[in-house]
Amino acid sequence: MAAEKDLNELFLDTLKDIYYAEKQILKTLPKMAKAAQSDKLQAAFLKHQDETEGQIERLEQVFEMIGKPARGKKCDAIEGIIDEGKEIMDEYKGTQALDAGLLAAAQAVEHYEMSRYGTLKAWALKLNLPKVAKLLDQTLNEERKTDESLTKIAETAVNYEAAA
Repeated sequence: MAAEKDLNELFLDTLKDIYYAEKQILKTLPKMAKAAQSDKLQAAFLKHQDETEGQIERLEQVFEMIGKPARGKKCDAIEGIIDEGKEIMDEYKGTQALDAGLLAAAQAVEHYEMSRYGTLKAWALKLNLPKVAKLLDQTLNEERKTDESLTKIAETAVNYEAAA
């Protein structure tokens, strides 16, 4: 029988998962920015690209703090969300609905990230890693702000234009 896995291992696996996800998101954001028709949405994607670079650096600090190498582990969930975003870019290119679709795809990413960072923060606290929890909380708050910003763009412009 295999040795029982514990919360430390689950924390590390999930950390690798989000590290992989952030790297994939970083590759995708410039494509989404280029595809966006709305200047506000394009600016939001570019701003989040800069934030994502900082989030990756923060994750690398976390790996260092727990004495593990910063390595990603393929994340099927983020692959699926990103694939949906690519599909929207292809299928809705040149339509008024494109930006609404891009925005929805971006928010799916944000919600996934918020879920992961919230969980990792809670586990870090359980594992008595308060400095790690603080770093994860910084990123969680950035993700929340990005989600709020995307919602505002959707509600004030993009969804109206898509429905026109």
